[in-house]
Amino acid sequence: MTLESARSDKDIARCIDHTLLKAEATREEIVRLCDEAVTYGFHTVCVNGRWLPLAAERLHETAVNVGGVVSLPLGADTTKIKAAQAQEAIRAGADEIDMVADLAAIVATDESYLLHQFMTVLKICRSMRPAVLLKVIIESAALTYDQKVFACRIAQQAGVDFVKTSTGLHPTGGATLEDVRLMKETAPKCKVKAAGGIRTAANALAMLEAGADRIGTSAAVQIMNELDQRGNDGR
Repeated sequence: MTLESARSDKDIARCIDHTLLKAEATREEIVRLCDEAVTYGFHTVCVNGRWLPLAAERLHETAVNVGGVVSLPLGADTTKIKAAQAQEAIRAGADEIDMVADLAAIVATDESYLLHQFMTVLKICRSMRPAVLLKVIIESAALTYDQKVFACRIAQQAGVDFVKTSTGLHPTGGATLEDVRLMKETAPKCKVKAAGGIRTAANALAMLEAGADRIGTSAAVQIMNELDQRGNDGR
């Protein structure tokens, strides 16, 4: 039995973070994003900090979570700034935080710096009631094999909830099946979020099959419509 046949469209929708992170996003687009998330049953909407209060208000008393981003897209902010951003995002209504890891620390395999950063932001997330999920973005397409393994090992050591492939904004590219498998294998105690360039139902299903627990995409509605069309075609 394949993953596609084993999971319903509703199950797949609950694995999707419906994402809109473009700088020129408007209020109307954020409202539409939230309403689509409710209609399709997506797990989370992921927006820039500017829009967190609106998303939290729009999604109040629904099953859809609100996700905020920290240090997007470069990850080069100091740990103190990242912690402050996370705290502000949570106060604005975020149930989940997607934080870009310090790529310089990963490239230099600076265990002390990276571990301290992860644990500092995680402490803020864990201090909330209920606790806020922390996903760390390692920008896997920009890393070597050894650097990916290092980043995943530190993420698991820190105890973060998810390791995430990509911001979707780096010129080297986004998620690959190989990276999802490697991350799942290297950090088995963490969940994996695949993001960056996932725009078709086939690609999303392949990522889930490879071990992704969550999919981040700005093409979520298109993906669900493709799945619905497959069902109507009897596939």
